[in-house]
Amino acid sequence: MEDTSTRYEDRSLAFHPYNIIMVLTIASLTMLFLALTAAFVYSRVQNGAEMPLIHLPPLFLVNTIILIGSSATMQWAKKCYRNDQTEQYQKALLYTIVLSIIFMISQFFAWRMLFASEIFIHSDISASYLYLISGLHFAHVIAGLPFLILFLRTARRKMKEPVSVLVYFSDPEKRLKLRLLTLYWHFLDGLWIYLVLFFFVNRYLV
Repeated sequence: MEDTSTRYEDRSLAFHPYNIIMVLTIASLTMLFLALTAAFVYSRVQNGAEMPLIHLPPLFLVNTIILIGSSATMQWAKKCYRNDQTEQYQKALLYTIVLSIIFMISQFFAWRMLFASEIFIHSDISASYLYLISGLHFAHVIAGLPFLILFLRTARRKMKEPVSVLVYFSDPEKRLKLRLLTLYWHFLDGLWIYLVLFFFVNRYLV
């Protein structure tokens, strides 16, 4: 449980530029994907006969579990940071990176399954939306990966002796960055669940 000084530091950084950037990033991405899914629904209503039903490959569901796992390990990293658990913190970051890479590889195979079913981005409007939306999400996972790698690299470089470990764990800005990166990862996880559910129920849309 966080102590009073930690909570005070977090409140003092509430209007830090990093916080503002993350809020704007999540808000803009939320609006973007809501707009795309709303456009998909509108297109289905207007061109129902020209938009065949989309049957997601099972790997999309598997990828959901993988992302949930990466979100859990990211939360674990945040907890380890608060508790000054050096080795566990580094392991949690490493597991998050590995799971994120597995997700990306698995997503490539999911798209290949669509290709095998002769569903390409130019096949029809439904396929175009599916590739566009899942591709955009994929791109934002890639965008977050370098930050995870940087966190792990910095931790391994600076966590070699008691003094450097103490400095690392007592840095309020680093704690803020980790909290925001964790928030971003949870957002990507929640966004993917929303998208998979959206396309899963699209067959019931008129």
